Amino acid sequence: MQIRPRRSVLYLPASNARALEKARTLPVDGLILDLEDAVAPEAKETARTQLAAALKTGGFGRREIVVRVNGLDTPWGHDDVAALARLGPDAILFPKIQTPEEVLDCVAALDAAGAPRDLPVWIMAETPRCIMGMDAIAGASPRLACLVAGTSDLSRDLRARPAPGRIGVISALSIIVIAARAYGLDALDGVHLDLNDEAGFLAACEQGRDLGFDGKTLIHPKQIEAANIAFAPTASEVEQSRAIVAAWAEARAAGKGICVLNGKLVEKLHVEEAERLLALHDAISRMGEAAAA
Repeated sequence: MQIRPRRSVLYLPASNARALEKARTLPVDGLILDLEDAVAPEAKETARTQLAAALKTGGFGRREIVVRVNGLDTPWGHDDVAALARLGPDAILFPKIQTPEEVLDCVAALDAAGAPRDLPVWIMAETPRCIMGMDAIAGASPRLACLVAGTSDLSRDLRARPAPGRIGVISALSIIVIAARAYGLDALDGVHLDLNDEAGFLAACEQGRDLGFDGKTLIHPKQIEAANIAFAPTASEVEQSRAIVAAWAEARAAGKGICVLNGKLVEKLHVEEAERLLALHDAISRMGEAAAA
């Protein structure tokens, strides 16, 4: 089972050369190198040139590199795609997607730019219209690989006030996860804006994990450690998963039609989830070994 950990995915403005350099050393699973919201209009072209140079230089190691381009309906979007799609990013993230037709437009733009035919598309789910059409959007193209919750824009558009438990966007978050699972995609939770609210950030990570998200998008390196911990299997979960897989294999080898572990019935669905969790644990362990080498 091939799994790529996406516990922590950090936004970095492509206009900040120092941040791009520091990113090569951070213990983060992924980086979203941003040309959109984090870059002022007058700095867009400079940021694009700087990001192209960073991609050519490389040195990001095991970290997944995703480029968030400007929307295709802006003056910069198509130029972003043309300049960067062939420089080796792991995916291109498109903002403000609202319809399945727009997903297809993103794929067409990549093809027109000569991008690899298997270069994944990620999209921001950050508008009410996107959430309403999530089923059709998530199934629009086999190139689509990940849905990224844009909770800041979504909260603004919904007029949802900040509240404990993110009550204003909880339904939208669940819809994003449901759509992702229905089409075999990954899903990343939105950002937590208050860098001084460590307890609130941890609670948001745990909530996102419990909702089913694969990881958390971040705005500062100080958030990486908590996200990595929250979205990784615990030692007890790993131990229990190994026991489930072993008990299931033993029951099958003995020709038994059912499996019971510690007085609880084990079904195939439990085994599949245990295998997924163990694959995630192994992938995280390999990343740690690569970073230490």
